[in-house]
Amino acid sequence: MPLAPRLLTADRGDAGRRIDLVVRRHLAGVDAASRTRVQRWIENGQVTVNGSPVRRVAARAALGDVVAVTLSADEEGRRHVMTAEDVPLDILHEDDHLLALDKPAGIVVHPTYKHRDGTVMNALLWRARAWPQGQRPSLVGRLDKLTSGIVIVAKTAAVHAALQREMAARASEKDYLAVVYGRVNVARGEIGLRLGRDRRDPRKVVASATAGASSLTLFERLARVAAPQAGLALLRCRLATGRTHQIRVHLAARGWPLVGDPTYGEPMWTQIADATLAAALRAFPRQALHAWRVAVVHPVTRERLLLEAPIPPDIDGLLAASGLVGRPAPLA
Repeated sequence: MPLAPRLLTADRGDAGRRIDLVVRRHLAGVDAASRTRVQRWIENGQVTVNGSPVRRVAARAALGDVVAVTLSADEEGRRHVMTAEDVPLDILHEDDHLLALDKPAGIVVHPTYKHRDGTVMNALLWRARAWPQGQRPSLVGRLDKLTSGIVIVAKTAAVHAALQREMAARASEKDYLAVVYGRVNVARGEIGLRLGRDRRDPRKVVASATAGASSLTLFERLARVAAPQAGLALLRCRLATGRTHQIRVHLAARGWPLVGDPTYGEPMWTQIADATLAAALRAFPRQALHAWRVAVVHPVTRERLLLEAPIPPDIDGLLAASGLVGRPAPLA
């Protein structure tokens, strides 16, 4: 017997992706949502986009699309129930409509079949127990497990949709700090390579001049050191689009892989003559990427909301060990 459809809103990480992959991503807690089963739902008309059935698994989602998935009672019954957990959250801002938090590296944002508990969402559900009836946390964009920094959370579906629109607007700003290997010989620029899934490994993203979704990363060099024979630099990266792994892939394609990136990086610490610095780089436990600043128009008050997540201790220590200076000033 069919139940009320599950409603999903395509976020920036979904834009340009196949609809079957979008559904699987958002229904990670539903045991029945295997690749084959999701494709069958689409072909059977159980999936609609903005109210219209979509029967092609290769159809692409756009930012803000409302996807409805109708499951049977049996399939809903096989859903893993997300539990509320009393886990501390570092809240940067909270009002009646949204909140922003500073996620530490190593924490998963949303439950998956591999990480069903201990995530940011589990902690948010605990916090949301005190919210008014009808409010429930909804993530506006996501960060990789090994990326630290700002995560924005809407409290209602309407605010979530409005925030998605505001984050896609030109007036919004989303800046990251990145420590990279390589000789960054330009003060600023942009990387416009297209991004698509790696056919050999769908968990990875590849950059191309011709194939994939259009993507744009703006960068500014804040500091650099010679670090013979590899080079090191501190970059500020601004997302003009929000593709999966965008900064990591764009920088690696430019020849500036992130320090500590386990997927797209390189062990370039082996090329550094300074043994102490090489050891610090080798020991760095994750990709040196921090979602640092967000500026966006508040979807309800229409005031400009300025958010900043302090540089975390591990990246701060890496900057000190490497001699990278010229750290950007805080928001006014």
